[in-house]
Formats: sequence, C-alpha cells, structure tokens
Amino acid sequence: MATMKGLSKSSIIAAALASFLSPDSGDQREAAIAKRLDRLSRQLDKLERDQNILIETLALYVRYFLTVSTPVPEAHQEAARAQGRARFEQFVEQLGRHLLRGRSLVKDVVEEIQPDQSQFFTQPENVPAEAPADESEVVPS
Repeated sequence: MATMKGLSKSSIIAAALASFLSPDSGDQREAAIAKRLDRLSRQLDKLERDQNILIETLALYVRYFLTVSTPVPEAHQEAARAQGRARFEQFVEQLGRHLLRGRSLVKDVVEEIQPDQSQFFTQPENVPAEAPADESEVVPS
C-alpha cells in the first residue's frame, strides 16, 4: 500500500502513531464510543419496552382466555387434546410462513387501523382539519 501511494512504511507508521497519540484523537474516539453507546442504550430501551408490551399482552390474553373458556367434560377431553395439538401445529406453520415474509404482524395491524390523510375530516375548502395546538383547546364531547 505504501509503495502504491509513493509513501514509505515508516512515514505511514509515524503518521498513524501521531494520530493515535494526539489529544484530539482521544477525544474523537471517546465521542465515537459515546455516540455508539447512546445508540445501543436507545435500542436496549426500545427492546425492553417492546418486551414489556409483549408480556402484558400475553398475560391479558391468558387471563381473558381462562375467563371465557368453559371446562371440557371428561368424555371429550381426549378429542379436545387432539384438536388442540392439530390447532397448535397449524399455528406454528402459520407463524413460520409469517416470519419468512419478514414483516411484523403488529406493524401490519397498525398500518391497517391507522388512518391516512385521505381518511381525516376535511374543512369545506377540502383542506385537512388541523388538530388543536394545545390539549386545553380540545372541546369535550
């Protein structure tokens, strides 16, 4: 590499050492590391939030399911277990197909229920209505 640019190896090493030992170099490294740590911290916070949402969602679903499901009579339990196994296998297959698509079901649902600009109420001039700038301006219904 040194011969390709017409520089000697010793001049490249001297420049690298000078850059490494320079006080500005340390500040630059520290700033880069701090920036990476900040990004990792934000990512970790988001993962923690998402995990808490997932745990609470699952707990709520389990509570709901246990509340509304009726006990299976003894005579029907074997058939219910077989049907449960078949449904679970179908669920795992559907989950596998969904994961292969590379999309998030949550994102799909949010996109489905979130209105776009064309779905907002408009004023007579066909201009989208603006939300109040302050919550205190909201008129209770």
